Amino acid sequence: QVRLVESGGGLVQPGGSLRLSCEASGLIFRIYFVDWYRQAPGKQRELVATITDGGSTNYADSVKGRFTVSRDNAKNTVYLQMNSLNAEDTAVYYCNADVDGRISTYTTGRRNYWGQGTQVTVSS
Repeated sequence: QVRLVESGGGLVQPGGSLRLSCEASGLIFRIYFVDWYRQAPGKQRELVATITDGGSTNYADSVKGRFTVSRDNAKNTVYLQMNSLNAEDTAVYYCNADVDGRISTYTTGRRNYWGQGTQVTVSS
C-alpha cells in the first residue's frame, strides 16, 4: 500500500534552516498535488504550501519568501526547504497527497494520504 513518510525535522535556532522530505512508497503510478500542513500545540492544522503535479506552487502568507516546496518525481519525494525560521514555525509538519497507486492487494486507484508528521522546533 501507499505510504507517506516525512523526515528532516528537528531542533533549530531562530534564523536557521531545515529541509523536510515527504517520500511516497509502495506501488505508485502518479502523485498529484502534495500539501504541507503544520499544527502547533493548541492550534488548528494550517496549510503551509502546495505543489501540483505540474510543479505549480502556492504558499501561506506567513511563510512566503522563506519556504520553498519542490518535488523530485523520479524519487516520489517532495521537499519543503524552510529558511529564516522563527519560534512561530514550531509545529508538527505533515504532508498530504493524492496518489494513484496500490490501495490493497488487488486494488489500485487514487486516494488521499497523510504522513505521520515530523516535529520542527525553533528555539535558542
